[in-house]
Amino acid sequence: MTATESPAALALRDLPRECVHLPGDETYDAARTPWNLAVDQRPAAVVVPRSPAEVATAVRLAARADLRVAAQSTGHGAGALAAQALDDVVIVRTHALDKAVADPARGVVRAEGGALWDPAVTAAAAYDRAVLHGSSPDVGVAGYSLGGGIGWYAREHGLATNSLTAVELVLADGTPVRTDATHDPELFWALRGGGGNLGVVTALEFRMYDIATAYAGILMWDLADVEPVLREWAAWAPSAPDEITTSFRAMRLPDLPDIPEFLRGRRIAIVDGAVLGSDEYGSELLAGLRALRPELDTFARVPAASLVRLHMDPEGALPFVSDSTMLQALPDAALNAYLEHVGPDADSSLLMGELRQLGGALSRPDPGGVLSHLDAQFLAFGVALAPTPELGAAGLRDASALVSALTPYSGGRQYLNFCERPVDLRTAYHDDVWRRLVDVRSAVDPHRVLLANHPLPRPEESGAPAT
Repeated sequence: MTATESPAALALRDLPRECVHLPGDETYDAARTPWNLAVDQRPAAVVVPRSPAEVATAVRLAARADLRVAAQSTGHGAGALAAQALDDVVIVRTHALDKAVADPARGVVRAEGGALWDPAVTAAAAYDRAVLHGSSPDVGVAGYSLGGGIGWYAREHGLATNSLTAVELVLADGTPVRTDATHDPELFWALRGGGGNLGVVTALEFRMYDIATAYAGILMWDLADVEPVLREWAAWAPSAPDEITTSFRAMRLPDLPDIPEFLRGRRIAIVDGAVLGSDEYGSELLAGLRALRPELDTFARVPAASLVRLHMDPEGALPFVSDSTMLQALPDAALNAYLEHVGPDADSSLLMGELRQLGGALSRPDPGGVLSHLDAQFLAFGVALAPTPELGAAGLRDASALVSALTPYSGGRQYLNFCERPVDLRTAYHDDVWRRLVDVRSAVDPHRVLLANHPLPRPEESGAPAT
């Protein structure tokens, strides 16, 4: 059977041919390749719609042909999707829907379903405002927001998902809907943290905040000096004021041209972050870390828009592998385990072992969404470059070893936006919302048309919530 005779081709024949990419087409490999180049996803077809109407048509046609649909904008978290069988799946790549526009009168930014954070940040900055973006400019707004969203203002303003004010999406039967706090509020509640289980998003609206500048930057040490810095940061972070959000990273940087020359091939420790307050207040909060004499200190008053690149995350597609867990605390034993795996004496292939500071508003329940808060003080994340299968296997081994060493301090909870492999979804949600979320998904997609990176089970399969 040729590509043009396949069930997917027959089902999607009413779409413009240039939007449809089938196995055997010259365009198929480019269309199916996600941002994470280490992921090999081979769906029955890829559709790249150019309008919400084409999204609706694609979903409707696929559902009629008993094909499943997976939404994807960039594919940063594609590993968990590709781990599932995709032979009957149409991936709807929404990256052509890429506009982001600020509405200052309503105090929101409207981003299309495939928009990246960079244009959304720029749109808000034109009015001296900020949005709850993440650490990378080329992560998709939709996936980040539906899965939670932890950025540089998170300890003051909470998860980005709870700043959503409206979502436009195509349901599993091809019906386009707009939902907010007063229009289908149960669906709106489930979307805020429920991931890609509920529809294909064509647009989101989310609050802007009156943040024109921040006191932000990085502190850097050689990795040989990491231990006192780590212990100071870990002791300070849990009780730090909500106005500051930081991360800690132990990094082994490759010798590559894209990396600034003074950092190429180096092993370093970095604390980066932002303070929503005066320069004097920020300096006061950082005094303990500065006493440890960083070799580089860039903290200063900067435009809020610059924070989307503060973390120096790579832009453009890359092959990587990772593992993560959330931590209840970082006692001395946990810090020792961290240093054993990513400290100066570790034999590790990891690009970085990261600890993100949680707490503050992130730990206070927001009843507006299914993911109301995070029951943890830190998020641990190990990531390695994977340019070859062999290096990918080594990197995954080292990332998993780091997470395993920290698991005794985890409390068993997961943050799905950082999960590149399938996990038990019950570990991501609190007991009182798990069954309600599963029921909402079954109501809007009774025939299981939609396939998410982390799919919710049927009610009869959901079991007891995690404790």
